[in-house]
Amino acid sequence: MSEKLDKIVEELSTLSVLEAAELVKQLEEKWGVSAAAPVAMAAMPGAATAAAEPVEEKTEFDVVIKDAGAKKIDVIKVIRQLTSLGLGEAKTMAETAGSKVLTGVGKDAANEAKKKLEEAGASVVLE
Repeated sequence: MSEKLDKIVEELSTLSVLEAAELVKQLEEKWGVSAAAPVAMAAMPGAATAAAEPVEEKTEFDVVIKDAGAKKIDVIKVIRQLTSLGLGEAKTMAETAGSKVLTGVGKDAANEAKKKLEEAGASVVLE
């Protein structure tokens, strides 16, 4: 591998899961491509009617706060870590049931955010 590629790999290794997910999203938009693995379906003649439709796995999730819980200050701190919101905006989000903390993030990033929010005391769902 060239030195240039080694430097890029080293830089990318410092990203958090949320930052890596955002990078993928930005690259997909810039280049007009999808990072999802292509699904190749080879059907035998006549088997098309017998084959069941594949169920698509959800790839993008919204992290939604249902209740901030008793430790609202801790939840606000986590919201600010996960987003670029200011204190007032994060407080409003924590106090508003049904607020989307993150929208359209990958499964790993959504689960990580959910875990952090729940550890802070919030009730969270992934949609």
